[in-house]
Amino acid sequence: MREKTIEAYLRRRCKELGGKAYKLTSPGSDGMPDRLVCMPGGRIAFVETKAPGKTSRPIQLLRQQELRDFGCEVYADIDDKGSVDALLAWMQGGDAT
Repeated sequence: MREKTIEAYLRRRCKELGGKAYKLTSPGSDGMPDRLVCMPGGRIAFVETKAPGKTSRPIQLLRQQELRDFGCEVYADIDDKGSVDALLAWMQGGDAT
């Protein structure tokens, strides 16, 4: 499975649940997460999707920590549909396990 397959699943599931998964581009700030996910009820998270078994690069880890230091929710290395489902369950106020 490829990263774009996981990202497409994230977008589709967000839409089905009434949310949005905005594509992030940040010129001059390499390593920003792929998506800003916004769900009803005010739950917002930065999400980095990956192909199964792949992990964030050092610049991505730096950006993720910067966002966490600002108090943002950041979910990295989301690499399968089960992880997407767990993330969205948490964002809907449910259990993320």
